[in-house]
Amino acid sequence: MASREELYAPFRPRRARTVAIVLGVMSLVVLGIAAALLPSVVGVANGYLDQLSMAGLGVAIAWFCYRQASVRATPDDGGLTVRNLFITTRVEWAEIVSVRFGQGRPWVQLDLAGGDTLAVMGVQGSDGAFATAESRRLATLVALHEGRQRRGEPPSGR
Repeated sequence: MASREELYAPFRPRRARTVAIVLGVMSLVVLGIAAALLPSVVGVANGYLDQLSMAGLGVAIAWFCYRQASVRATPDDGGLTVRNLFITTRVEWAEIVSVRFGQGRPWVQLDLAGGDTLAVMGVQGSDGAFATAESRRLATLVALHEGRQRRGEPPSGR
């Protein structure tokens, strides 16, 4: 049986996070060097706008990679906070009807009581067996809190 700390650990992808960090750093370095060398390579004396655009593109790519690297789902006694690429959503345990994964899904999907679905990019299929284990851990958390609600128990303190 997993400890409480292990059960409530944040859900984070492994491979996508590593790739995003490497690409973000590479974009800053390569496009930064390109922006610095642009006037001497192209021969334009006052290409400041071009340099600024090149550097800005590097920063924009690095920011996007940062967002990708920072996706996660953080469980606590009250529910799950899901930080996806652009939107962070908080759902209470009672709102989660089921956890779906596999069958070609790129990440875990939560079915919510209101009929909506919520992607959880913190558990990504590209992580293989690790992602399967993480989806099971999430399903265990949902079942644990569903059982507490049925019995009328308050959430356990942390």
